[in-house]
Amino acid sequence: MRAHSFILPILLFIISQTTVAQSTDSLKKQLERITADRAALVGIAVKAWNGDTLSIHGDRVFPMQSVFKYHISVAMLVQVDNGRYQLNQKILVEEKDLLPGLYSPLRDKYPHGGQFTIAQLIEYAISLSDNVACDVLLRLLGGPHVVETFFHEHGIQDIAIQINEEVMQSDWNLQYKNWTTPKAAVEALQVFYENKQLQLSRKSHNFLWKVMRSTDTGKMRLKGQLPKGTVVAHKTGWSGKNKELGITAAVNDIGIVFLNKKQFFYISVFVTDSREDYDTNELIIAEVCKAVWDYFSKRK
Repeated sequence: MRAHSFILPILLFIISQTTVAQSTDSLKKQLERITADRAALVGIAVKAWNGDTLSIHGDRVFPMQSVFKYHISVAMLVQVDNGRYQLNQKILVEEKDLLPGLYSPLRDKYPHGGQFTIAQLIEYAISLSDNVACDVLLRLLGGPHVVETFFHEHGIQDIAIQINEEVMQSDWNLQYKNWTTPKAAVEALQVFYENKQLQLSRKSHNFLWKVMRSTDTGKMRLKGQLPKGTVVAHKTGWSGKNKELGITAAVNDIGIVFLNKKQFFYISVFVTDSREDYDTNELIIAEVCKAVWDYFSKRK
């Protein structure tokens, strides 16, 4: 066989890989342009079904705020699968648990507390970002350190979960104790969505991603500029604005964006130290996600 019969496929492979690299680089430059003129630090990580990855400040630490409710819910579902709890098991939430300083649609609807299933608590924590439900789940698990250890044991090291919502909301500076990196956030999504080592049962897996798809907060973040009907399974986080400092510490959204059933990308966008207003912070996330969507839509 002639030498050129070997050379041609190799050349084609090299050309294709160079084209992919250049194209991914162009997307990264576009994202840098989107974030460059904003008075904020923006961390981004993306990983697609085809293996394409990129990040901007991907290894930098960002405060999670309510993003950690995804991690808490995963840890709880593993405990359900291990037989410690059941999804339909009812948990008493007492009136003393309904702290007035915490954001809580559950408290607003049930001001005297009541019995709630673990499934309901997870739904409140993820879909509505309920702080009371979050802290009840953490208490059942044994505390924030249990969730942190769980993710470290599953190979995700760049994450710290040290305090609950009650503590975090009591002091602006304490929010920085719960942190992750954009890359680690994407990794945490990927491990439990792909579920290759069966960390979650089929029932728990289906339940988790159904709840993530129904997230009601942050409609103008990852989903803000996507085509109507785009499926996005995501979890948001927000710190509010410190008026004395003039900054917002966290406007976040992490999730999976589906082009179709088989093609999707994981994405995390963290906005911190921002002097922009709330709408602009959300717009940054929306523009980043739309640029990524446009890029991968052309590669389907």
